[in-house]
Amino acid sequence: MGVGPHAISKGSACGHAEDEQIRGEASALETRWGWGPSAIEKSRQFMLGVISNRQLLQPRSVADAVRMLRDEGPLTPMAGCTDLYVSLNFGTLRPQRFLDLWPLRELRAIRVRGDVLSIGALSTFTDIIGSRDVNRRLPMLVAAAREIGGAQIQNRGTLGGNVANASPAGDTLPVLAAAEATVVLRSASGTRRVAFGSFYTGYRTSVARADELIVALEIPRVAGPQWFRKVGTRAAQSISKVVMAGVGGDTPRLAVGSVAPTVVRLFNTEAALASRASQADAERALQSDVSPIDDVRSTAEYRRRVAANLLARFTVECLTSRPSR
Repeated sequence: MGVGPHAISKGSACGHAEDEQIRGEASALETRWGWGPSAIEKSRQFMLGVISNRQLLQPRSVADAVRMLRDEGPLTPMAGCTDLYVSLNFGTLRPQRFLDLWPLRELRAIRVRGDVLSIGALSTFTDIIGSRDVNRRLPMLVAAAREIGGAQIQNRGTLGGNVANASPAGDTLPVLAAAEATVVLRSASGTRRVAFGSFYTGYRTSVARADELIVALEIPRVAGPQWFRKVGTRAAQSISKVVMAGVGGDTPRLAVGSVAPTVVRLFNTEAALASRASQADAERALQSDVSPIDDVRSTAEYRRRVAANLLARFTVECLTSRPSR
C-alpha cells in the first residue's frame, strides 16, 4: 500500500508554519514599502492558494503507483518537478492531486539488454551524462543532457519527465526521434510499447493514457555517426529556439524541435540526403518538413534559417565522408 494521500492545507502543520512565514513577510512589506492591510491580505491569499488543498500520494513501488492511477485518479505524476514547480510558482498549475514517483529507484536503471539500450524513466540527466552505456551507445543523448539547464536541473530533471512534458522544445526529443526509440508504458493491466515517432498526437499531447506511466525508453543500436546541436539565446540554461539531432550514413536520420507543435522527424530531408541531392534541394525539403511559428523566443523566419544552417553543418560533419555511388 502507498503512503498518503497527504493534504497541504491551512489546518496542517505545514499550513501553520506557512502562516507564520507569511505574517513575517507581510510585516516586512508593511515596514519597508508601506503596504496596507488590503494588499497584504491579497498577497497572503495568493501565496496560500498556490499550494493549499493539493494532495500528494506516495507509492512504494511501480505496481503501487499504477494501482493508484487506476483506482484513485485522476493523478498527475511528478518526479524531478523542474517544469511542474515553474507552473506552481507562476500560479498556473491546475492539477490538485499528485503522484510522487521520485523515490522509486526501480525506474532509474540504465542497462543494455541484448542489442537494446534501456533507460529508466527516472534516470536524471546527470545519470545519463555519467552512464558508460549511454556514452558508448548514444553519445548524442549525452550531448543533449549536458545542455539542459545547469547542474541543479540536471540533477533533478529526468528523461521520462522530458518525454512526458511533451514540449516541442524538449532537448532530448530529437535525439530519441532520430534514434527511433520506443516508449515503454505501464498500467495496472500490463505493459505496452509505442514507437517514439507515434507517441505524440499534438502540442503537449500523446497517446499515453491517464492510467499509464512512462517507465523506460528503449533504444536499438544506432549505426552511423551521431550528431546534436542546440541553438538558444545563450550557450547554457536557455530554452531551445531550434534543436536538431541526426544520424549519418547512407540512410541519414534527422529530427528537429521547436519548429512545429511536436518534435519532427525530417523524412523529406532524409530522402533528399540519401539520394545525394544538392544542398539546395535538401534545404527545400527541410522547409517542407517544418512549420515554425513566431513566439516570445523567436520568429518563424529565424527558425527556418537556423534549421537550414544546422542541416548544412550536419551534412558537412556527418555525410561528406560517405563513399560516392
